Amino acid sequence: MAHYRTVGRIPRKRHTQFRRDSGELYSEELAGADGFSGDSSLLYHRGTPSAITAAEQWEPGDPSVVPNVPLLPRHLRLHDLFRASTADIVTGRRLVLGNADVRISYAVAAEPSELYRSAIGDECVYIEQGSGVLETVFGALDFRTGDYVLIPRATIHRWVPAEGATVRAYIIEATGHIGPPKRYLSRFGQFLEHAPYCERDLHGPTEPLLRTGADVQLLVKHRGTDGITGTRYLLPTHPFDVVGWDGCLYPYTFNIGDFEPITGRIHQPPPVHQVFEGHNFVICNFVPRKVDYHPLAVPVPYSHSNTDSDEVMFYCGGDYEARRGSGIGLGSISLHPGGHTHGPQPGAAERALGAERFSETAVMVDTFAPLGLGAGGLACEDPDYAWSWA
Repeated sequence: MAHYRTVGRIPRKRHTQFRRDSGELYSEELAGADGFSGDSSLLYHRGTPSAITAAEQWEPGDPSVVPNVPLLPRHLRLHDLFRASTADIVTGRRLVLGNADVRISYAVAAEPSELYRSAIGDECVYIEQGSGVLETVFGALDFRTGDYVLIPRATIHRWVPAEGATVRAYIIEATGHIGPPKRYLSRFGQFLEHAPYCERDLHGPTEPLLRTGADVQLLVKHRGTDGITGTRYLLPTHPFDVVGWDGCLYPYTFNIGDFEPITGRIHQPPPVHQVFEGHNFVICNFVPRKVDYHPLAVPVPYSHSNTDSDEVMFYCGGDYEARRGSGIGLGSISLHPGGHTHGPQPGAAERALGAERFSETAVMVDTFAPLGLGAGGLACEDPDYAWSWA
């Protein structure tokens, strides 16, 4: 996210002496991407960011997936996964779909999480419902319904739901980085005029979040020899001891309501709805908008064959016209896999003729490798969806 910010106190020149009033040096930490060849930020700690006093294994949940065999379109009812809120967004998330590039989970939480960092990749968390604060080593971020919360890999953070609030979170975990599509950016990283959002719509930390404490626990999810595993560390001091930082790598929020939809006389293809991209996957969103205005336009999507990708649609607002009669509703996921032709439900095209506006809200993930089903996905599947076109 190449948009420079500076927060708190920093020295005039990087990698030079920066001292506390007592004369002690602050500890400088480089948070960087792509092996010193990508975006980065410099953080200045009161303590030593690498200090640990104990470590033990921590299991971050069942990481296994089973193949989508036989190859079927699937309907998953995420709201059926939780009858009550779970402990927190970190330990309470349940894996729904995944492959080697991206993993999609869901959580319903009312409690603060422990301190957590993912050493696997960036996380993009869509807030389906609720509000609260994401506390991070960079500072605090308020979040609310409709926010995407982008968290760079290895950022120490903690989810704190608002008092009395239940947060429903749709979690997209990458094995690399997530950011705006390159076609939206100039060669220097500025958003271009044709982009459906810009820097003004992105909200990063504005001041340091200073915390004190001793013997602080931190959960870290990371790679093991046999896949994903985790470690619980004990830290001698609180990691939220950063007095200032600057750079282009940091967490931020973007609300889906600030996405400006691109429309046309006839039906527009999914890439016009793209909001972010990662390695071997893209994230799109469908928002309330005026629809096709050619006098003979058919506003709902045409049938299409996913020859290169699996399409995952999370329905989180309004009425999705193309899926009427399929059983899909709010909180549903549809998985339309590569190798299967899919399109609107029977009768949807005729019903949509003459429509001037759609009120739907949905988050779509297209992957370029097949997705398997996690335990959460298997637990909430609608077994009748595959036959709904017949």
